[in-house]
Amino acid sequence: MKDRERAVELVARIDGFFRQRVVGQSSLRRAMVSTLICSGHILLESVPGLAKTTAAHTLAGAISGSFHRIQCTPDLMPNDIVGSQIFNYGTNEFTTQLGPVHANVVLLDEINRSSAKTQSAMLEAMAERQTSIAGEIYPVPSPFMVLATQNPIEEEGTYVLPEAQMDRFLLKEVISYPEPAEEVEILDRISDGRQEAPLTSQPLSLDEVRWLQDLVDQVYVDASVRRYIVDIVNTTRLRGPVPVPGLEEHVRVGASPRGSIALMRVAQAVALQDGRGHVTPDDVRVLAYAVLRHRIVRTFDALADGVTPESIIDRVFATVPVP
Repeated sequence: MKDRERAVELVARIDGFFRQRVVGQSSLRRAMVSTLICSGHILLESVPGLAKTTAAHTLAGAISGSFHRIQCTPDLMPNDIVGSQIFNYGTNEFTTQLGPVHANVVLLDEINRSSAKTQSAMLEAMAERQTSIAGEIYPVPSPFMVLATQNPIEEEGTYVLPEAQMDRFLLKEVISYPEPAEEVEILDRISDGRQEAPLTSQPLSLDEVRWLQDLVDQVYVDASVRRYIVDIVNTTRLRGPVPVPGLEEHVRVGASPRGSIALMRVAQAVALQDGRGHVTPDDVRVLAYAVLRHRIVRTFDALADGVTPESIIDRVFATVPVP
């Protein structure tokens, strides 16, 4: 019980940082904190100017972590991310210079503007949590979290992330415009200078973040909830316990087993943030869009008819019996 109370208090401190720097965007805040607790990575999609960089920088400050921002361009090379060896003419020796991926929080801005080779290097660092430079292995810091962003409205000069690579991200959060009242609050903060005011919340230590990441594994998931998760994912593959009429016309490929793992892990993180030691079926639904939207490959007909991944996910959850 004390552990759960402490976890709620730590999450509240992170939320305090966000409230001071980011107006609204509660779903983004919950998605980022859940990703952090689950030791995962998150893909953020939105038009420019919706506080993605501010949110990433705020998260790093909230956990006392190092922060690096990588602006992706078509000429960005893998060595620009992971690091390289530099020859020192004074000592006649090579020295290793680690790249910006070696930070606790890494913002990979506009990942779809980098080449396929560079994307692969970054995704390898995400998966293996290490980089290789001249045959030497260099682990990334712990905790380690990548926030990759992509702009959905510009396609010229971009390299679209393949579905198999997008599956590496624990969550994909789509950020929407703020409400009018929230946008007024943004203008008020800028006018009053509050946006640049010193942060008053006490940041977490990296040890406290690692403690949260260990504690999430102890959140109990009943066998019936696990079966519920498997039924949901299998339904996206068109072979669930209850068929969804017409779903085969809109889904070409369903979620992978990584999607099942992500649903369970994120549900555990949601339960922990709410101060509970067990997962309920409602916890599975909280971030279901973010877990599944990039793991469901739609058919051409679905794309042509404007069928969204979210509407497919709603149909799946409406069909699968709740335990």
